Amino acid sequence: MLALRPAAQDFIAKRSLVRPMVAGEVIYEEGAPFTHAVFPHTGLISLMTEMANGRRVEKTSVGHEGFLGFGLIMGGTGALGMCVAQVPGYASWLSIADLDEALEEFQCVRETMLRYAKSLITQLMETVACNSLHSAEQRSIRWLLRAHDCVVGDRFNLTQQVIAEVLGLRRATVNAICSELASEGLIEYSRGDVTIANRARLESKACECFHKIRKASM
Repeated sequence: MLALRPAAQDFIAKRSLVRPMVAGEVIYEEGAPFTHAVFPHTGLISLMTEMANGRRVEKTSVGHEGFLGFGLIMGGTGALGMCVAQVPGYASWLSIADLDEALEEFQCVRETMLRYAKSLITQLMETVACNSLHSAEQRSIRWLLRAHDCVVGDRFNLTQQVIAEVLGLRRATVNAICSELASEGLIEYSRGDVTIANRARLESKACECFHKIRKASM
């Protein structure tokens, strides 16, 4: 929302409620009607899909660059997946009525949201390519770096089970990857908390998809 004109930022700030996001919190069930648009300040929200056998996988994620409710400006009414806070943080909740008023009153709001929709499409396409072509380690690194970009500081709460679920990997695979990254001094992992110890070296091991996605989100 920092790209908005000051008057639009002020309008949204006055109408919004800021509240914490707890890890594992389901913000919207898949298909549930939106009552509020949710704008993360810190933390990361995954849009998950669930298969008939109970397995879940991430379709896309929303951090401080975007918001939940983007489908509304394209004619949709409900959540496009189960929306789960995977990395805790804070977010602003804006009622749909207030969002509609902002869209009507400020052209910059609609323009900003359409730019975000474009970046989200880029993220979706690059993620499909990444999941098809790159290794489990590269995909895990991409997601760790994505999470790091959405928090303040280098340490954040994130379990290996979450990484495994969002990427459709086995927990044992993620455990082996995290152990290897820790042995190389790139991350530290303790009791569900991840610390990015060497961002530059971690980025050097990431696939090109991370950089493309990050550039599209900026």
